[in-house]
Amino acid sequence: MKMSGGKPLDGKIALVTGSSRGIGRAIAVELARAGAFIFINYVRGEEAARKTLKIMEDRGDKGSLLSFNVSDFDAVQDAIRGITEEKGRIDILINNAGITLDGIFVRTKPEEWDNVIDINLKGVFNCCRAATRYMMKQRWGRIVNMTSVVALSGNAGQVCYSASKAGIVGLTKSLARELGSRNICINAVAPGFIETDMTVSIGEKSREKVIDQIPLGRTGTPDDVAGVVAFLVSGKADYITGQVIHVNGGLYM
Repeated sequence: MKMSGGKPLDGKIALVTGSSRGIGRAIAVELARAGAFIFINYVRGEEAARKTLKIMEDRGDKGSLLSFNVSDFDAVQDAIRGITEEKGRIDILINNAGITLDGIFVRTKPEEWDNVIDINLKGVFNCCRAATRYMMKQRWGRIVNMTSVVALSGNAGQVCYSASKAGIVGLTKSLARELGSRNICINAVAPGFIETDMTVSIGEKSREKVIDQIPLGRTGTPDDVAGVVAFLVSGKADYITGQVIHVNGGLYM
């Protein structure tokens, strides 16, 4: 299905989870710039979510706030049903919401493991489960799941996070095989070291150590990621599904 209108995503309805700040905000703003109506999801930090909306509206783009926890199956079903009742459809789902947990594996508590899996992996399941029901009926949909470079490279001190993000890769590839016949393309984007609130706290020495391993010699920006996501949900990517696109400056090849 080719996009129509003056912008590549004119008329499309998109949900971006965890879009109050960082990569999620950049994606929401970029998709709105391309013409989509954006539902900005958040759990806490309504002020930050409103800032995302203001950035969009100041340029004449359109969106709305939608608060729910991706780990809550019923809340997700209700939220996405509400989108379809209000707008008549849901075309694009960006599963960006996530948390990290750094620490030595042998000291990881079961409840910490469960929390990371519930938000990072079960959250993707919940949102895909709800959205694909409608995408299958309309026989068109685009889903991008945010994974991570460490899902494939691994990283000491991030066993929980890496496992949750690796699960997203398997989910993406399998679901892409299931739903390709319904014209639903599902891909994953694996960012490397991106400058966000999540990475800014690691300390200057650790930051320099990571940059030394990046062939492009710099950290990434949320906009670096958002541009790739916008491409994947556009008509220019109609023949791309089941892929993991790395945005890491060469950190992992």
